[in-house]
Amino acid sequence: MHLHILGICGTFMAGIAAIAREAGHKVTGSDANAWPPMSTQLEALGIELMRGYAPEHLQPAPDIVVVGNVVTRGNPAMEYVLDAGLPYVSGPQWLAENVLQGRHVLAVAGTHGKTSTTSLLTWLLQSAGLAPGFLVGGVPLNFGVSARLGKGRCFVIEADEYDTAFFDKRSKFVHYRPRTVVLNNLEYDHADIFPDLTAIERQFHHLVRTVPGSGTLVVNGADEALARVLRMGCWSRVTRFDHADGWRAQERDGGFELSVDGESRGLVSTPLAGAHNRSNTLAAFAAAADVGVSIESSVAALQTFSSVRRRLELRGEARGVKVYDDFAHHPTAIRVTLAALRETMRGQPGRILAVLEPRSNTMRLGSHADELAHSLDGADGAFVYARPDLQWDARAALAGATVPVAAHGELDALIADIVAQAREGDRVLVMSNGDFGGIHGRLLRRLGDG
Repeated sequence: MHLHILGICGTFMAGIAAIAREAGHKVTGSDANAWPPMSTQLEALGIELMRGYAPEHLQPAPDIVVVGNVVTRGNPAMEYVLDAGLPYVSGPQWLAENVLQGRHVLAVAGTHGKTSTTSLLTWLLQSAGLAPGFLVGGVPLNFGVSARLGKGRCFVIEADEYDTAFFDKRSKFVHYRPRTVVLNNLEYDHADIFPDLTAIERQFHHLVRTVPGSGTLVVNGADEALARVLRMGCWSRVTRFDHADGWRAQERDGGFELSVDGESRGLVSTPLAGAHNRSNTLAAFAAAADVGVSIESSVAALQTFSSVRRRLELRGEARGVKVYDDFAHHPTAIRVTLAALRETMRGQPGRILAVLEPRSNTMRLGSHADELAHSLDGADGAFVYARPDLQWDARAALAGATVPVAAHGELDALIADIVAQAREGDRVLVMSNGDFGGIHGRLLRRLGDG
């Protein structure tokens, strides 16, 4: 079967492409933009990527068109599909019908930590010999690809609450029919489609409604929004983490003490820094246990987990300055990422210089503008790219910051300011959910030239 994917370079749709190719289908795709790691993943798989959305890309006609949620009415390719009467389907529906049916689906949902937790959970199952399939919204370094069909019964998926397609406004995750669900946390996000947190809580409850009575919800016991979701109705087993009656982690040097239901299970060393990653680890341990993976196996597998691209990823060092890349784009994610980097620097000299691009739809609309200044408190200084499409005054919003913050409307000026202020021993933490104009390489080159 020939699949043509519209919006193929999104993390989810690129994963669909990889799985379809592995299943033996011919796969082609179109997208307006392409950047690593998804563009390089598609190239490595030999999947033909076409720039733009020309109707000619669909000639001769594929057997089915898989439509990403970036595609809207008025898109030339989509208009051609509709006029020509070509069969089409959303990515989540195609996955549910062709891959997930009959498998034990483990879905990881939440505002923060989905990619890291999904990647770790997949590695725990892989290390236990379960050969899971997976689809992650990033590239787990242990696998080198964002998706795999897998040979075992389990399939692990990052379960996003964003809408499915222009013709299906349900959250993606209602298609997956999971038996094990991780609910990591819940905050307001996606201001372009959700009016408030209550609307997102309702979507999460739709997910809860799809879990069978014999299934399991692995829930952050410290999250009040998730507690409200469960109070709407729950028909499945509930296992809690970050809670006295469940899985807990008490920080220790180099790791944490693990306890389950009040019983200590020993000290666990971990390559992952930060309180948020300890919570992610607890969630992954509990979900793995739900499919029979022992705690001992999970603890051993954690030692060889290599994290995910764009999660506190060191991109290089020049003139004694280390440049990191992270996907953080929400005030909470910014705050915990800074705390995690600070944790790795204990006893070491140097400053943290935070560099932020407010790029997400929610950020550009200004829904988090009031929280942004204080999300940077964990840095020693910060630089913010005041993009021309921001619908709020970045300089005014950042005026209340407790650390020095410079806002620049031009990327070249931003880079020049960082280079001028960085000194040996500093860590420059770049945060964006896009490619940020290739800033990491440009910073390293400019630092090296100096």
